[in-house]
Amino acid sequence: MSTAPVTMRGGQSEDGVPRTSDEIDYEIFGHETQYVEITLDPGEQTIAEAGALMYMTEGIEMATVFGDPSRQDSSLFGKVLSAGKRALTGESLFMTTFTNQGSGQACVAFGAPHPGRMVPLHLDQLGGEIICQKDAFLCGARGITVDIAFQKRIGAGLFGGEGFIMQRLRGDGIVIVHAGGTMMYRELSEGETLRLDTGCLMAMGPTVHYDIQFVGGLKNAFFGGEGLFLATIRGPGPVWLQSLPFSRFAGRLASAIPSATGGSSKGEGSVLGGLGEMFMGD
Repeated sequence: MSTAPVTMRGGQSEDGVPRTSDEIDYEIFGHETQYVEITLDPGEQTIAEAGALMYMTEGIEMATVFGDPSRQDSSLFGKVLSAGKRALTGESLFMTTFTNQGSGQACVAFGAPHPGRMVPLHLDQLGGEIICQKDAFLCGARGITVDIAFQKRIGAGLFGGEGFIMQRLRGDGIVIVHAGGTMMYRELSEGETLRLDTGCLMAMGPTVHYDIQFVGGLKNAFFGGEGLFLATIRGPGPVWLQSLPFSRFAGRLASAIPSATGGSSKGEGSVLGGLGEMFMGD
């Protein structure tokens, strides 16, 4: 069976440090529409968003879990609370676990939800926590906690592109996240600032300060195509940016579809493309 060329492979470093998360290996295949193959030793488990499965080999047992799989020993109220948090981020109430119940290695693969890039994040090398856009998480090792993070500033929550709620990934294992287009990684130094389109922020470290800023100038605001606000991020800490937010991709597809009256939407983010986009950008 032939497959796409491997674009990235890796796994948990064998440094002898005890971890609470399973130590999985991964291979990412393809370019514009990627998939990731996770290799599990006997007894190891990976968790994934519902509906992400591409294929699995013999020995893998799949189970659907209500709420966060890392907290299944909690009470019924705890499970309901965990599932409710997931619903706030726009995800399914359920997650899926894949456990290797065989005597040898087995593989499970997950496909990308839309064109873009998969990025492996080794949380043990990133301080144990990353905050990302609410639909970025694809899969990860057992022991990873997928929680929610609230924007502390009302302005950032209302006009920040990703809304008031983002995902918080915690643990000491590997997670695979997905975002649109091509990814840019940058380590911001103390006080270093970037201004960017509100939809292009994919993930950041917990020490990165996030806010929104008025774009300035009437012509820029109404005809610049970027909306009224830009995101401002300030270091220190890591940031990951995406070149093609899904909202922008979906907007271009929608604009190419004739409406019931035979017209079409034009001009991403400008008054020609709708007053809503004028305020929100991507």
